Amino acid sequence: MAQKVLSFLRRISESDSGNRDAGTPSTSRDSVPVAQEALLCDLGYQNNDDLRDTIYDFLRTIRDPEKPQTLEDLNVVYEDGIFVQEPTANNVQVVRVEFNPTVPHCSLATLIGLCIRVKIERNIPHRLKLDIFIKKGAHTTEEEINKQINDKERIAAAMENPNLRELVEKCISEEQ
Repeated sequence: MAQKVLSFLRRISESDSGNRDAGTPSTSRDSVPVAQEALLCDLGYQNNDDLRDTIYDFLRTIRDPEKPQTLEDLNVVYEDGIFVQEPTANNVQVVRVEFNPTVPHCSLATLIGLCIRVKIERNIPHRLKLDIFIKKGAHTTEEEINKQINDKERIAAAMENPNLRELVEKCISEEQ
């Protein structure tokens, strides 16, 4: 822990004093704001990619509601569809998850979005501002579905429905 604090303080002092050589190319680590990097470290992640990979590892095991495959097998969820963004003013990490239904008229896209939300919320132990969206142009009613899967009241109401809750539990279960 002391090493992380020292490393953090060293990066702050280097950035404040301008010690970095102007000819040195920036790395992806340099492009992450120091405050965001510190926040991720406090949460147990090395960087944005580490948080993204952690979230993807949870999502890849979600089972499709109609088929025996996982969402990863069907390319509904994919690593490049997870975006870790700047934290809010209250230091809440912001994550955007994009998914791609298998067909443009998929009747279960809302259920898949709900499964993604529940799986992340149950498995990430800290607060997130979670935005879940259908990939642009991938569904005929994407705007309506995006509103539903990002509306807290609709999500709570959906999870109160025992039949829907059972479907979600079946999809996010780790059992095979």
